[in-house]
Amino acid sequence: MAKPKKSQTSVERRAEELDTIAAVLPIERRDELAELLTDQDVETLRHLVNQGMGDNTLRALTSDLAYLEAWGLAATGHSLPWPAPEALLLKFVAHHLWDPEKHATDPGHGMPAEVDESLRSQGFLKSVGPHAPSTVRRRLANWSTLTKWRGLHGAFASPALKSAIRLAIRAAPRQRLRKSAKAVTGDVLAKLLATCATDSLRDLRDRAILMVAFASGGRRRSEIAGLRSEQLTVEPPIPGDDGPSLPSLAIHLGRTKTTSGDEDDVVYLTGRPVDALNAWMVAAKIESGSVFRGIGRWGTVSRRPIDPQSVNAIIKQRAEMAGLEPGDFSAHGLRSGYLTEAANRGVPLPEAMEQSRHRSVQQASSYYNSATRRSGRAARLL
Repeated sequence: MAKPKKSQTSVERRAEELDTIAAVLPIERRDELAELLTDQDVETLRHLVNQGMGDNTLRALTSDLAYLEAWGLAATGHSLPWPAPEALLLKFVAHHLWDPEKHATDPGHGMPAEVDESLRSQGFLKSVGPHAPSTVRRRLANWSTLTKWRGLHGAFASPALKSAIRLAIRAAPRQRLRKSAKAVTGDVLAKLLATCATDSLRDLRDRAILMVAFASGGRRRSEIAGLRSEQLTVEPPIPGDDGPSLPSLAIHLGRTKTTSGDEDDVVYLTGRPVDALNAWMVAAKIESGSVFRGIGRWGTVSRRPIDPQSVNAIIKQRAEMAGLEPGDFSAHGLRSGYLTEAANRGVPLPEAMEQSRHRSVQQASSYYNSATRRSGRAARLL
């Protein structure tokens, strides 16, 4: 006689539902999220996946939702109410934007110690001090988005909340830092590549990652980690100035952070980056599927793609091997470095943006301004 099937707990059911989402949206902490998120949270995420929202946007929403739920439990002892009352939004701002000097003399100012300890023990808090204003604004914006997707209206546009954020930022000024403290410009890239000088699989892979990510316009780490051979198209060689023709390759990006899957954004590789990519794919015997994969302890090439965070780790590891400060560089440094190098070499901004696929002239031009102001005529009037 068959045994009766054991009924699932709500946590186990949510874990299975998160598994179905993971087919589109990679989730590393599924079991933890299953305990943290509510049934309604999971249903909202499933709805967003079905709406075809970009993977990066979904990852950010999931990450922020998990943080908000963890903070709500730590701060109030309950899951987040939907919609959140204005008082809870103001509490969130008070816990995350505060004056370190005042906190030193008044422990009640800022995030309470027990809330801080709870978030830190779960891995949601790592740095010390108040949050960056941009992080607080992003989480509030995602909180508002998730509220709207539930068919509800929140108090996110209330004058009291806007005033609280403005006054908190003014009271605790914080320097706005780039995602990568330093750009990976041509000279830095050359030092990183010099550490990939052998024909080992790891050197061949890392060399290809560095060259492809930079030369394709500073591709995001998620785009590099998710690159598949089906996205690559061999193009006719480019005639060389005084030498042999250069190999050319097109990368069809598909859906990215700023595009939809209906758009066929294409960037091109020419010369050395194509050679580096081909050398890796031949050595790793990659004919289909993921291009950049993990490498086991004994040199076994995995069938699975590397994680986006691995791109960051590779850059920091290569920076350390090159005698540079690894904390100064990250994957985003390749993106900012591409535009900075283009500015240094006199490449027109519109031409560089065609390769980087930046949509915002203001954002792209900020790298140009940083590169040219220091040596420009405006800085040498005396």
